[in-house]
Amino acid sequence: MRNYSDSKRILVTGGAGFLGSHLCERLLKDGHEVLCLDNFYTGRRANILHLMSNPVFELIRHDICFPLYVEVDQIYNLACPASPIHYQLDPVQTTKTSVHGAINMLGLAKRIKATIFQASTSEVYGDPTVPLLNEEYWGNVNPNGSRACYDEGKRCAETLFFDYKRQHNLSIKVARIFNTYGTKMHPNDGRVVSNFIIQALENKDITIYGDGSQTRSFCYVDDMIEGFVRLMNSSPDVSGPINLGNPYEISVRFLAEKLIDMTNSKSKLIFMELPQDDPTRRKPDITKAINILGWQPKISLDQGLLQTIEYFEKLLKV
Repeated sequence: MRNYSDSKRILVTGGAGFLGSHLCERLLKDGHEVLCLDNFYTGRRANILHLMSNPVFELIRHDICFPLYVEVDQIYNLACPASPIHYQLDPVQTTKTSVHGAINMLGLAKRIKATIFQASTSEVYGDPTVPLLNEEYWGNVNPNGSRACYDEGKRCAETLFFDYKRQHNLSIKVARIFNTYGTKMHPNDGRVVSNFIIQALENKDITIYGDGSQTRSFCYVDDMIEGFVRLMNSSPDVSGPINLGNPYEISVRFLAEKLIDMTNSKSKLIFMELPQDDPTRRKPDITKAINILGWQPKISLDQGLLQTIEYFEKLLKV
């Protein structure tokens, strides 16, 4: 029997990953029953181990490239490797996860009449030709490059979501997620924040690709999860896509120098060749999120980095 009270039964795909595990924690805290699904390609049991004793938390080992049959009220579809190192390791599987996975989760949502949330990405914009990225910008993506498995996979997933809405009147929520960081990041995911922090803590050279002038906008994970929940529970006429991210834009070099200072590191900066299609700018326009969801980031970069540094300090001591 589906639960129509305030407490819902919620499926989180990719629930043992960085964002997924934080989302599971938040949903349990809000009084919901959570089904956490993960195939552990990049997700980690350590992220959810402390939740296993909770009687309303259930772990399902499953790959969303294959159909799933469960009864839930809401679906958060977060399953997909999100860092370049991981999604380029098996690009065909990355595309399958985005596309076949979306088809399977949309089919499930259609069958059980559940609202479904898609974790899309700022990568759908590619290497932008505009300084500020709003949801009306169609992007500048290389469909044949090494990043295309992720970029185009997520673009196709968005297409599927909106076609299911138009054709089947499915309740959908699409978020375009910008750079997010925080505790539970995979230490070997190759993302700039985790890379820089670990290199700084170990007093190793900090590797910057290109000259470091490329910009990013970093959102702390707690703020991002709040955005997820607000979008999922927004008015039925709100489908998105909606940008979720922090509009505070900094250069990659500035981040590296800040982390060296915050960790009292002896690390030096070294510069390497910029990877193919690496975007030069990443600054979200979050006007829609502010006006529609009443959401904007609250945690400052310094606050978030301090918590993330503490997390990795403990992790490296284990």
